[in-house]
Amino acid sequence: MFESLKKKFTGTIGKISDNITEEDELEASETKVSETTEKSEIPDKSSNGKFVDESVKEIQAESESKSEPDNNKSGFMGFLRGKPKTSKEVKDDSEHSAETELEIESSTDEIKPDNTETSEEESEKSGIFSFVRHRTISEKDIDDILFELEMALLEGDVAMDVAEEIIKSVKENLVGRKIKRRNDVSDFTKEALKKAIENILDIEGRDITMLIEEAKKTGEPLKIMFVGINGTGKTTTIAKISTYYMEKGYTPVIAASDTFRAGAIEQLTYHADKLGVKIIKHKKGADPAAVAYDAVEHAKAKGKELVLVDTAGRMQTNINLMDEMKKIKRVIKPDLIIYVGDALTGNDSVEQAQKFNDAVGIDGIILTKADADAKGGAALSIGYVIQKPILFLGTGQSYSDIMEFKPEWMVEQIIG
Repeated sequence: MFESLKKKFTGTIGKISDNITEEDELEASETKVSETTEKSEIPDKSSNGKFVDESVKEIQAESESKSEPDNNKSGFMGFLRGKPKTSKEVKDDSEHSAETELEIESSTDEIKPDNTETSEEESEKSGIFSFVRHRTISEKDIDDILFELEMALLEGDVAMDVAEEIIKSVKENLVGRKIKRRNDVSDFTKEALKKAIENILDIEGRDITMLIEEAKKTGEPLKIMFVGINGTGKTTTIAKISTYYMEKGYTPVIAASDTFRAGAIEQLTYHADKLGVKIIKHKKGADPAAVAYDAVEHAKAKGKELVLVDTAGRMQTNINLMDEMKKIKRVIKPDLIIYVGDALTGNDSVEQAQKFNDAVGIDGIILTKADADAKGGAALSIGYVIQKPILFLGTGQSYSDIMEFKPEWMVEQIIG
């Protein structure tokens, strides 16, 4: 389910992480080469302008020139080369030698560069991912990859408004973030995508179970009207909703208000009989609003908590059938109008939902065949476009194959 969306978002996380990693590795490599070149070409200078090595060598040479004759004279045959030194001369030579050594040490300390900071910086640069230390994510790092993601989303039946909102949200959450290691890039990108999708899916809805309980207090059944075009699985969905709430202890009644087709009445009757649910029906061509009204009156008389009204599957452009649906709404004043759409039709389902919303005002959405939906474009887009929540997903062929839709569940499905 939603494999295509999952692949697209996972690929984006990897691409952004790899892109920033490659850029920083290249930058670090160029910096290192530059520093190495500078060190090899420019020798260190002492404070008086002489090179360190030359200064030291001059002092050492001077010391050796002074001490060499004295060493020669102090040898075993020194008396043949000159007069032996007096005790005063020996003392003076010792003092002079000590001063020379001190002068060499002092000169060396004076011209010795301070490597403390350099050593610390070099130690910080050690480590396999240290090149991104204190790095800040910029628009340049992610623009091209996010453009690719936007195009991929559009190809996956995600509505344009939704794709643009996701890209905008991700960019706002990533640009300016400071990173210290490669894993930060991946984590931040994943977090940004999750937040973007949560914002898209976060549409406040009404809890049907709570609405049933509230209706019971007034002695009225909860009236739900189902709309949508032929072939979306509307009739089967009504049977699934009946099963779902029967398992919660409620008793539904079904109104076969699709009198436009005899086959629709027969199909709904088959499901109702199989489930043991009461169905209210008239002959083909009867007034759909009258059928719905009779179902509501039956529920009141028998103390049933739920009325599920089927309507003729119509194209959103069929004005006559749309007017018929508006009449049902006027007569029974449904508590909820739910649009049933086929997840596999992608943007077509989004457009249809928009038309039904404009005509009668829908309160929620049920997407069928979600288990076969590899793209996931409709599930991600439809609620955001018309600002109505997805209430249920159809996940199979049996009556129990329906689940309440939770935004966090879908985020987990496509991001993990």
